[in-house]
Amino acid sequence: MSGQWHRKREILAHLNGGGFVSGQLLAQSLGISRAAVGKHIAALTDYGIDICSVKGKGYKLFAPVFLIDAPQLLAHCGNRCFYFDELASTNAFLLQHADELQCGDICISEFQSAGRGRRGRKWVSPYGSHLYFSMFWHLPQGMSQAMGLSLVVACSLVQTLQTLGAHDVGVKWPNDIFFEDRKLAGVLIEMTGTADSGCDLVIGIGVNIAMPEQQGALIDQPWSDLQQIWEHPDKTLLAKTLQRQLCADLRVFEQAGLAAFTARWHEADIYLGKEVRLLLGNNSISGSYQGIDAQGGIILKTADGLEHFVGGEISLRAN
Repeated sequence: MSGQWHRKREILAHLNGGGFVSGQLLAQSLGISRAAVGKHIAALTDYGIDICSVKGKGYKLFAPVFLIDAPQLLAHCGNRCFYFDELASTNAFLLQHADELQCGDICISEFQSAGRGRRGRKWVSPYGSHLYFSMFWHLPQGMSQAMGLSLVVACSLVQTLQTLGAHDVGVKWPNDIFFEDRKLAGVLIEMTGTADSGCDLVIGIGVNIAMPEQQGALIDQPWSDLQQIWEHPDKTLLAKTLQRQLCADLRVFEQAGLAAFTARWHEADIYLGKEVRLLLGNNSISGSYQGIDAQGGIILKTADGLEHFVGGEISLRAN
């Protein structure tokens, strides 16, 4: 951890206690000047943290900031864990170091300057507010073995959240996690290799933990966060549990494929049996959603009977 981030984390530790903390007290506690405190506060605001400043009272967090307990994570993660205060992208970091990694190695950052979601959308990544998690895996049979993988990862994430007490979460094809009809988490899988001779993949997962109000206003769809489910989310426990669950499920997936997860998917699928619209580029098709097929594609009951849709630019919407 750099000296600059060490100071910023010390400031956050003081502010996380709740209430206002004076700039003078922060300066004395950290052994720095009032001006330096002000610069750190301004920088934390630039990283997406909502901090209230009132003359004569000091500084106060609008909402707690939940940080990873790095020593605990590193001590209890069965694989290598790369942990950063800031990084362009956890996915990009693992892809850049794929030759040095083993299955199950993870990367976590408290802030991403270039976080991405599905279809290249920007994933809003304020510092310390969410879990930005990526895990490396190698499929010996190549990209063809990855059919349906994103659905399996979504099942792993649902299982992890349910294990930790979030029982009202569900999946929306292909890999979004929802709570009360609002997006809670997303998945972005990137891979390199060939169709039939081995490929490296990076599983990127973003889970909303405690969305700052100002950052939430930048998101163009309904969202939820874990603080609506747990008053004090334990991000370190979430990361450890998710890494173990993913490793266990991916080993099953390698042996049995998507078929081993179909029942879990349908149990968690929030649109199963409902009227939906599929957006296919500039076209849309309406019908009754019947779940997924053996390839992980959508089964839709329309006026023409059962139709299957997989791959490409497909979006699923409630009718």
